[in-house]
Amino acid sequence: MKLHEYQSKQLFGRYGVAVPQGIVADTPEAARAAAGKIGLPVVIKSQVLVGGRGKAGGVKVARTLDEVESKARDILNLTIKGLPVRKVLIDPAADIKNEIYLGIVIDRTSRRATMMASAAGGMDIEEVAAKTPEKIVRVPIDPFVGLPDYLARDIAAHINLPREHWAGFMTIAKGLASAFAASDASLAEINPLAVVGQAGGPDRLMALDGKIVIDDNAIFRHPDLAEMRDPDEESGAEKQAREAGLNFISLDGNIGCMVNGAGLAMATMDIINFYGGSAANFLDVAGGARADKVASALRIILADPKVKVVLFNIFGGITRGDEVARGIVGALQEVQTDVALVARIIGTNQEEGNRILAEAHIATAPSFAEAVQVAVKMAK
Repeated sequence: MKLHEYQSKQLFGRYGVAVPQGIVADTPEAARAAAGKIGLPVVIKSQVLVGGRGKAGGVKVARTLDEVESKARDILNLTIKGLPVRKVLIDPAADIKNEIYLGIVIDRTSRRATMMASAAGGMDIEEVAAKTPEKIVRVPIDPFVGLPDYLARDIAAHINLPREHWAGFMTIAKGLASAFAASDASLAEINPLAVVGQAGGPDRLMALDGKIVIDDNAIFRHPDLAEMRDPDEESGAEKQAREAGLNFISLDGNIGCMVNGAGLAMATMDIINFYGGSAANFLDVAGGARADKVASALRIILADPKVKVVLFNIFGGITRGDEVARGIVGALQEVQTDVALVARIIGTNQEEGNRILAEAHIATAPSFAEAVQVAVKMAK
């Protein structure tokens, strides 16, 4: 689950990360009032869960209250990469002297959260990693120790941060690590972490942008964060799947997939590609799926107009083949469709499952590869 910039920065602020005191607005008039409280000039930033906001006209500087209202109205009328802009963040304009990248991700190789920092802030970290990987510092974080002061100082030294900012950097880096761990995040990012000028005072480090992604598998432990979910983030099908306890991701192909087990689901998509087809979705009904859950999954798949064939690939262990078959037949009694169906059921109660499907005139295949080849042929 992704959080908006303003939500991410509010979360970071709880852990000692210096962030601008911005105000969120959902109307041009509210944006004008917010700018009046903050003081001019301000930056008006669209709050949508996609990148490229600036290039799409979703980030603008305003120097008068009339400009704030006019530019906020323009931004609130935008749709960026298919997502409508419903809110804007009004932040005080910053006197930026230098920009740094600071983030934490899960490194599956080391099986630890890893802090990454780069002096090349304000850029996509993927671009920096591809073109100049030597500019990125990577530090694994011990889950029992956290981020000690000496490691934070090492990171600051390696990105050539002036020594007068090391204390501020340590506070922000340790705060980011604490926020990451406390919220069960899979990604936490500040880009840019900027050295900004202060009127009548010394320069200081401040997180001018923020991004955090919460692990969906842990969201039940964070009801306060779950309430922040943006309904525009997921499609109607993905929302239905989440509420039904299904792991579902929409894709661009025309072969709908219903599989039990994430690994088998990924292998199914690979084999579909191998035989020249394209999957319309990733859908894992998980182990022990009963008929009602299977029926919900099939209804979600059939609601996609791109789907020409539905492929069922079930390996029965905890999951019973006859339960899956009954779910398929039950769903077809509720949802009339002319989409072709192909099933491969093997394992627990496979004979009974195949018998139920045969009586319902649903095509079955004895092997994984044969089922995929039949589905690809039908889709074409």
